[in-house]
Amino acid sequence: MIAILKKELWSYFGNWSAWVIIAAFSLITTLFLFFFDNDSNIFEIGAASLQSYFVLVPWLLMFIIPALSMKTFAEEQQTGTLNWLFSQPLKVSDLVMGKFLSVWIVGVLCLIPSLIYLYTVYVLGVPEGNIDLGMTFGSYIGLIILIAAFSGVGILASSLSQNQIMAYLLGVFMCFIMYFGIEQLASYKLLGGADFILQNIGFYQHFLGFTRGLVDVKDVAYFILVIGASLVLSNHFINKKK
Repeated sequence: MIAILKKELWSYFGNWSAWVIIAAFSLITTLFLFFFDNDSNIFEIGAASLQSYFVLVPWLLMFIIPALSMKTFAEEQQTGTLNWLFSQPLKVSDLVMGKFLSVWIVGVLCLIPSLIYLYTVYVLGVPEGNIDLGMTFGSYIGLIILIAAFSGVGILASSLSQNQIMAYLLGVFMCFIMYFGIEQLASYKLLGGADFILQNIGFYQHFLGFTRGLVDVKDVAYFILVIGASLVLSNHFINKKK
C-alpha cells in the first residue's frame, strides 16, 4: 500500500498536476472570498468569519476530487497497466487503499493556503482575534472528512468506468447526488416521515454539524461508514476485472 501511495503521489506532484489543481483551487476561493461581488465575499458580509469559505469549498471539491480520482483505475485500465498491477505481489485492497489515500492527501493539501484567509480574518477582526475558532476548526475537520468521503466516491466511480472522462462525469454526478441531490429531494417532503431518513443518507446534514463547531460521533461514524462502503465496493469491482 505504501508503495502504491508513493507512486500515486509522485504521479500527481511529478507532472505538476497537483500543483496546478491546488493553485487553481486557491485562486478561485480567493476571488470569491475577497474580490467578486457575491454572497461569499467576506468584506461584504462584514463579519470576522470563514463561514462563507466552508459553504463554497464543498461545491469546488465536488469537481476537483473526481478530477484527481478519475485516473486512479480508469487510466490503468485504459492503458493496460491494470493487468500488470494484478501480476504484482500486492492485494487489491492495498491497491485501492493506496490510491484512495493519495487522492485524500492531495485534496487536504488544497486547504493549506486557506490558513492565510484565517490569519487575515483573525487580524482584521474588531477587536483583533474576534473569530469563533471552535466553529472554524470544527469546519476544517468536517472538510477533511468530507474530502475523504468524496475521494472514496471518486475511487468507486473510477473503478466502475472504462475511461477517464466517464470516471470524471460519474464521480461528479455521484458526489453531487450525495452532497446536494438527496438533501434537495428530502426538502420537498414528499415521503412524510421518511424524509428525515432520506435527509440523513446524504452528506450535507452530517457536514452541517461540523460547520457549527460540533464534532458529533454519529456524523464521524456516518462518514467512516460511507468511506468504508465505497472502498469495499471499489475492491469488489476491481477484483471482477481480474
